[in-house]
Amino acid sequence: MSTLHTTTIGDGPARVVFLHGLFGQGKNFTAVAKAISDLATSTLVDLPNHGRSPWTEDHTYPALAASVAELLRELDAPVCLVGHSMGGKVAMRTALDFPELVERLMVVDISPAVGLGSNFGPFFDAMCGLDLAALSSRFEADELLRDGIPSDTVRGFLMQNLRHEMGPDGHRHWRWQMNLDVLRRELDGGIADWPVTDAIYDGPVLWVAGETSPYVREDAAPTMRALFPKYVQVTVKGAGHWVHSEQPGPFITVLRHFLTI
Repeated sequence: MSTLHTTTIGDGPARVVFLHGLFGQGKNFTAVAKAISDLATSTLVDLPNHGRSPWTEDHTYPALAASVAELLRELDAPVCLVGHSMGGKVAMRTALDFPELVERLMVVDISPAVGLGSNFGPFFDAMCGLDLAALSSRFEADELLRDGIPSDTVRGFLMQNLRHEMGPDGHRHWRWQMNLDVLRRELDGGIADWPVTDAIYDGPVLWVAGETSPYVREDAAPTMRALFPKYVQVTVKGAGHWVHSEQPGPFITVLRHFLTI
């Protein structure tokens, strides 16, 4: 039985499973899932070491794909698997290793290539440097993180993982919901990596790239074509890396079309 935390939205005939990116949670796709609820029953997944799913020591793509496959076997597979960023790599690996569970694949702003970690290192430095024991409020946390994470949008996104909860001692404590130690350790290894595989996924694949994002590079196209020979790419204008939150309207339009072709 899968131990991954999930939320189900909608009751449409298609089955869609969403996989979030690094620092994210399944709920990041809530608005998208509601917008396709007439077409699909959507499962929003908290990947291992994120959200309310268990912490693990093995945060490599083969291990993450195996955990997702365990969940898909419990659903009405095969499904449409949608993954963003790190979740896109997990989705790719799941389709390659367990093609019988994936009816179609949508990869959002990431490619099967090495690279992802360098832009995220400062976020880890800022979050790991926060003295949670001395923290008095969420407002104080926001102020203390501001120097290391100057973007209000990014800081707000990361702080969704900051929880103030009752501990076993009967007192409330601040904690990061994600497994910062393991994720930081794996940032330039397991997360930024793309493990070599000879597998091929022959189902329909839609690549959705953000116009201003650097993560779907032209030099990755031969690898994309070798692994996913039927892929088609769409670039969303005005979007960066977080395509589904920066341009939700076009993203939902593209997804709805993909589900009906």
